[in-house]
Amino acid sequence: TPYGGTIYGVEEASQNYFGISAKDLTLAQAATIASLPKGPSYYSPYGTHSKELESRKNLVLKKMLEQKYITAEEYIKAKAEKITYLAESNNGIKAPHFVFYVIQTLIDKYGEEAIQKGGFKVTTTLDWELQKKAEEMLTKKALENAVRLNASNAGLVAINPKTGGILAMVGSRGYFDEKIDGKVNIALAKRQPGSAFKPFVYTTAFQKGYTPDTVVFDLKTQFSTSCSPDDFTTHDKCYSPSNFNEKIHGPMTMRNALAQSVNIASVKTLYLAGINDSITTATAMGITTLTDRNRYGLALVLGGGEVTLLDITSAYGVFANDGVRNPATGILKIEDPKNNVVYAYEASSTVVLDPQIARTMTDILSDNEARTPEFGPRSPLYFPDVQIGVKTGTTNDYRDAWIVGYSSGIAIGVWAGNNDNTPMKQRIAEVSAAPLWHQVMQYSITKGGYPALAFEKPYPRLDTASLPPVLKGVWNSDPALGIHDILYWIDKNHPTVASAQTSVNDPQFSRWDYPVQLWAYQNDPNRPLEATSTLPDNSSSSTIVMQPESEGLAATQP
Repeated sequence: TPYGGTIYGVEEASQNYFGISAKDLTLAQAATIASLPKGPSYYSPYGTHSKELESRKNLVLKKMLEQKYITAEEYIKAKAEKITYLAESNNGIKAPHFVFYVIQTLIDKYGEEAIQKGGFKVTTTLDWELQKKAEEMLTKKALENAVRLNASNAGLVAINPKTGGILAMVGSRGYFDEKIDGKVNIALAKRQPGSAFKPFVYTTAFQKGYTPDTVVFDLKTQFSTSCSPDDFTTHDKCYSPSNFNEKIHGPMTMRNALAQSVNIASVKTLYLAGINDSITTATAMGITTLTDRNRYGLALVLGGGEVTLLDITSAYGVFANDGVRNPATGILKIEDPKNNVVYAYEASSTVVLDPQIARTMTDILSDNEARTPEFGPRSPLYFPDVQIGVKTGTTNDYRDAWIVGYSSGIAIGVWAGNNDNTPMKQRIAEVSAAPLWHQVMQYSITKGGYPALAFEKPYPRLDTASLPPVLKGVWNSDPALGIHDILYWIDKNHPTVASAQTSVNDPQFSRWDYPVQLWAYQNDPNRPLEATSTLPDNSSSSTIVMQPESEGLAATQP
């Protein structure tokens, strides 16, 4: 009878899991071993279904009680007993999170019985040297973060964007560390990605014709049509997000807004790109978790939808691979006991982005000069000798810190935080996750095998001359018409057509223009204020009159 892996029989199971003979097992230990044959891989003590194993052990004890093999007192005592298994080092499990990920993949494909009795030999995609170094670096950094930042855990995934092969998967700082729920594979856990989601939104905007030079105003803005435009707070149905550093920037290009991870400008970019279309882009690139599209609003661009570290790292690989997606895989080949190949990896590449769009995104994500005002010139995101595209993300309650980046030959994602969702100290991903990511990326470069070649530059656009000025970095193209946000100058659904009707009737127009008028007056008190901004019919008032005493609202922070 199989009890997991190459373990057969009760005695061997006793020795492997508890280091003792079967005759010396406690009642709880014996019930645990009796639980395994139902699904040795699924219920493995070293797998990710420890809670299910515990429940099955308790079911065995209950049946023993019902059939009078044990007394009520023995049942209560055995049920309460804390089961301890041999440590990882005593069992020689290497890359345990990855191993059980592959086992689950095999079970999903062939079934539990076939895996236990089929005698399969599996060749995986894992780079063992990279895996060992990643585990070593991650454990050290996570232990440091636990003391400094109250971030007790971390996870890492590395993928070859040319094939989709998983090169490294570290699901926690210690698989057998019960204090942090170490068996949980954080690489597969659904977590909010913070600003690491922004590239999918900007990609969608560029697909629709917006450019990196497109200008939006980064000013405190009330986006909810149920609230007054002068209410710069988030409460009830009102939504007025802040930037991470509480700064506002006025007119700002999309390039700088993404590179510096500016929230308000990014929420406007999502509105221009479209929520549904942005989800479509993310899904095509490899995000599998945004299935209920009706759940998401403008907060999606700030990480309002959960993703997995494996998915988002794989998706960033599309940028590295010039718009071509290779689904993540951990298996190269499966052979039966007679060495017959029953499965061999075959590339299933799909073009999901125009190469020009992918190169444009990479040009921004690798632009150290553009991100310097926020991160500094020599941050952990910077590599002096090679080009690396990278984006960080931190949830607004400091429960998750992310960084995902790529060279031409490898994509690496890192998450830092606590499995139980306890907030970290108020530090951004640059501090908690980026140093580890930088170390592993640097190792991958020096190790060899993953070339960090210069990225292809996007070709110059052929339609530049005909583009509306606001898409070319000119935010005040006609002073006679006053200063306005982008919706005044374009039709958001057809942004490249200069002659198209503008979006002044758009429900967001007055909400975006109101703080622009305050900003304009604040920066030039001698300039006459615009008359009024007409509000949508469902707004709380019909007009907003810009009074001089309101000028400070433009810089008010929550």
